[in-house]
Amino acid sequence: MGDWIGFIHARRLASAPWGGQICEMTIVLGPGVREAMLAAAAGAGRHEACGLLLGHGTCVETAVATANVAQDPARHFEIDPAALIGAHRLARSGAGPQVLGYFHSHPNGIAAPSATDAASAAHDGRVWAIVAGDAITCWHDGSDGFEPLSYRVCQG
Repeated sequence: MGDWIGFIHARRLASAPWGGQICEMTIVLGPGVREAMLAAAAGAGRHEACGLLLGHGTCVETAVATANVAQDPARHFEIDPAALIGAHRLARSGAGPQVLGYFHSHPNGIAAPSATDAASAAHDGRVWAIVAGDAITCWHDGSDGFEPLSYRVCQG
């Protein structure tokens, strides 16, 4: 198995070129996580795929696709509340991994948070992964909005 040492290197700098803050955090995607997100996006076609990123610390161990229950799934995503609540319950009981964040796809091909994503974000510190084509980008949903994250893929 690959290197599963989860580490976090977080540093905020108030003097980012765009006037915001920079957050440096490296997320580790475990074996099969990237492939699971890409498969969910491909399977959703012109609709936005969505799901949960589960793991511990900064290590995403699994990406679980969920139903997109948004009224207009071609333009928005909404994770099935039953799946989200179930994952949180398992994590709280110790029977499951933590909900580290969420993933969704952008069928328009842009792997960056949209205005809709920014308006819908909870600013709860979780990770958002956005899939567009073969690209995946990761974002920290911080109190000041989305900040880009780096990630590495751990091969099994």
